[in-house]
Amino acid sequence: MTLRCGVVLPGGTAPEQLKQAVLAERAGWDGVFVWEAAYGVDAWSLLAAMAAATSRVKLGTMLTPLPWRRPWKVASQVATLDQLSGGRAVLAVGVGAVTTDLPLTGEELDLRTRAAMMDEGIDLMRALWAGGLSYQGTHYSYAVGRDDLAAVGRPVQNPVPIWVVAVWPRPKSLRRGQRCEGVIPSGADTPARLGEMRAWLDRPGQDVIVDGETPADAGAAAEIVRPWAEAGCTWWLETRWEMPHHSPERMAQIEARIAAGPPRLG
Repeated sequence: MTLRCGVVLPGGTAPEQLKQAVLAERAGWDGVFVWEAAYGVDAWSLLAAMAAATSRVKLGTMLTPLPWRRPWKVASQVATLDQLSGGRAVLAVGVGAVTTDLPLTGEELDLRTRAAMMDEGIDLMRALWAGGLSYQGTHYSYAVGRDDLAAVGRPVQNPVPIWVVAVWPRPKSLRRGQRCEGVIPSGADTPARLGEMRAWLDRPGQDVIVDGETPADAGAAAEIVRPWAEAGCTWWLETRWEMPHHSPERMAQIEARIAAGPPRLG
């Protein structure tokens, strides 16, 4: 598969990130992804604005903690973005990070419960996107007595790509990954391990997403990305996660890297 390259915007105000998305499309990047925080710039409002200001790049979150969101609401947001962008939405999901630097909001923290909620959430969203009117699970129940909402809420893509975090070498997590259009590997921290994971998944055409940092120099960037692409990576996501995310220095760094363009393997 051809390697595509996207950029994950680390932060900043909504106008700053919108400007960076337009810059990314002009510079040849294939996707723009934003952080979905508990509070701050709203990811889905921002992505909708990006959809109106761009015409080519894929747009999505990196990533949505699905067990901490109402899946029917997320399904609505994704479908709306997909319609506004003409079929460019991508939904990346995980169980949600539990770290001391993130806000405590009273959400479910048990890992097994969150994993089960994510599985049901994926199934529920897919049912709604397909025009379904009801869903019954252990954690979620959804029913509506009218079909007009479902009719106007269908996304352009069928299916909307779902990228899910999959932990190598945990079989249950990997089987979840096999159900989705893309996997975001955790634990496959070398090209060799990524290749092993790709072979285990054994799903031709599935996207495998790797993130990291590359310099603006095209040749040097290509040398960093090439081993990952040879191991089966199909999306390279350029990241700059160091704090603070919104400082003038950080904004200048990310804009300079975006303007230099994505790694090119030739």
